[in-house]
Amino acid sequence: MANFNKYPHVFSPIQVGTMTLKNRIQFSPMICALETPSGEITQEYIDWIAQQARTGASLITIGGTSIDHETGDDFESEIDVTTDMNVVGLKRLADEAHYRGAKISIELVHAGRGAMPRLLKDGVAISSSVFPATGGPEGVGNTHIREMTYADIEHICQRYADIAERMARCEFDAIMLHCAHGNLIAQFMSPRFNHRTDWYGGSFENRMRFPLQIMKAVRDRVGKRLNIDMRISGDELIEGGLKVEDMIEFVKLAQQYVDSVHVSVGLVIESDYFYYSMPPYYHPHCNNVKYAEAFKKCPDIHIPVTTVGSITTVAEAEEILAAGKADMVAMARPLMAEPNLLKNAYAGKEENSRPCLRCFECASAVAHQLHCAVNPTCGRETQYRVLPRAEEKKKCVVIGGGPSGMLAAQVLAKRGHEVTLFEKEAELGQKLYEISNLSFKGDMRRYWKWDVETTKKCGAKVLLGTEATPELVMAEEPDAIFIAVGSSPIVPPIPGIERTAGILDVDNDRVEVGKKVVVCGGGLSGTECALELAYKGHQVTVVDMLPVQAFAKDAAPAPYTMLHALLKQNKVKLIGDSKVLSISDKGVEIIDRDLRHEFLEADTVVNALGMRANKEIVDRFAGLIPEVYVIGDAAGAGNMRHATASAFIPAVEC
Repeated sequence: MANFNKYPHVFSPIQVGTMTLKNRIQFSPMICALETPSGEITQEYIDWIAQQARTGASLITIGGTSIDHETGDDFESEIDVTTDMNVVGLKRLADEAHYRGAKISIELVHAGRGAMPRLLKDGVAISSSVFPATGGPEGVGNTHIREMTYADIEHICQRYADIAERMARCEFDAIMLHCAHGNLIAQFMSPRFNHRTDWYGGSFENRMRFPLQIMKAVRDRVGKRLNIDMRISGDELIEGGLKVEDMIEFVKLAQQYVDSVHVSVGLVIESDYFYYSMPPYYHPHCNNVKYAEAFKKCPDIHIPVTTVGSITTVAEAEEILAAGKADMVAMARPLMAEPNLLKNAYAGKEENSRPCLRCFECASAVAHQLHCAVNPTCGRETQYRVLPRAEEKKKCVVIGGGPSGMLAAQVLAKRGHEVTLFEKEAELGQKLYEISNLSFKGDMRRYWKWDVETTKKCGAKVLLGTEATPELVMAEEPDAIFIAVGSSPIVPPIPGIERTAGILDVDNDRVEVGKKVVVCGGGLSGTECALELAYKGHQVTVVDMLPVQAFAKDAAPAPYTMLHALLKQNKVKLIGDSKVLSISDKGVEIIDRDLRHEFLEADTVVNALGMRANKEIVDRFAGLIPEVYVIGDAAGAGNMRHATASAFIPAVEC
């Protein structure tokens, strides 16, 4: 091992079945929506796999891929592996991985009761038993379900075997059988969702029969030509569901057919449990490792164990492996945010790695093209893997040092432009610093630190404590101006609005907050402020004109669902469909859609009624020269992903 490498466990090889993996990092399954609507592989998809391999991960696993379109699809965004029509494209994916020293796998799934109705032949899903899904990511889950017949069972087993053979012919190294998160295989295993009275239900032995039958069918078909990985929920968490003890016994049986086990947790199609399968930033880091550890510590389990879930740094992975809690670590989001994560760690340059926010903006790829909130090149490798040098060197002025302004400066400087950045505050990213002060925003605080340091080192001239004026800007003789002056709180004409505390003042402990608090505004910032106050022991009510289910609606599905669950657990009262009429030193008067008045007692009232673009400031600079770009919140971006995209595109094309 090289003497500069601090992570000997991460960067040591491991034998998994017939594969020798060069290190212990797996690129975890990630749906990317880069194929055609009919599931054909595009050049963009090929370039995405090449990028995954370029990260240095030893094993790439393509995200959930349906084995039966008539009954099993849960997302539109899936490669079609059910036909030989895509063999050429699949072989190209394997080549891209192999050329870069990575092995490649694909996650095969039948969603069962989690299938998306509009994608099925007749809208009816099949499952072990008839249990309508209660929710999960938008559109996933079915309420029209029929119990599978023996013919259905034989058909599904055959489909898995057929597709495994096809993947072997396409020179894939492995497949991953998706037995986790409440998909069809797990539905048969789970006592909660399997109430059959035949030899596929009832006893533990009977409930495990279907998954073992699939595994045997696959192994009989492909022999040792293909490794078999298996993804499980170590614990379904739901009452009456599969527990760690059940799954340990199952893995003991399954290891005669499979080469490794990938231990996740929870249920994707049950809304109260899927944010454990897809853990957002409200969870602590490495929150699911304890489940994998239970399998790793079992003396009767002999196959390698992989852990997954909010492991965001190589240091975290090293600690897990060194402690013997797992044999491998799977991650996707950190490698999307920072493709050089492994390379930087190996070279001792971890400070250069862009942190992942764990915001799950990437998860909206189930309906849209893959993207990352902080890495605008993610999913755009065909266009932007290498930023083009500018054909003509320009003098560029960036007004504002928030996230969009900093990114614009970084990209412009990297392309060879001469860049001057004006920031009126004494430090870059002041608002980003302030919104990352909540107890669960540690990832954002790490990102702020990285963003500031990266901007200072990018080659731009950074003028701190200098408020831009048209005169100062024009003195730079700019060829292009990027206006990133952000937004300001909305202060509507509500009687008593002057009595409110600003949300950033509350979040940053600049004001004293009383016991009873009313937060006016049910957006993400308002509800997160309410949660933090509840953690501190305050009695909190949130009121908004939106219906309650639309509170924090701009968050991705996993953080949205977990946030609502945490608000409920911490007794935060949510009042929707109601307008704030007036504010006094006693509280807030509201009126609902039925014209009923209510008075909410409060010691402190927080203004979280949203932000508006600083149009007046934009107008000072917008007509100075022909080439002017308005970016970030000043352009109405609203969240980190849109702020990033709004800055990147004009900066890379300037």
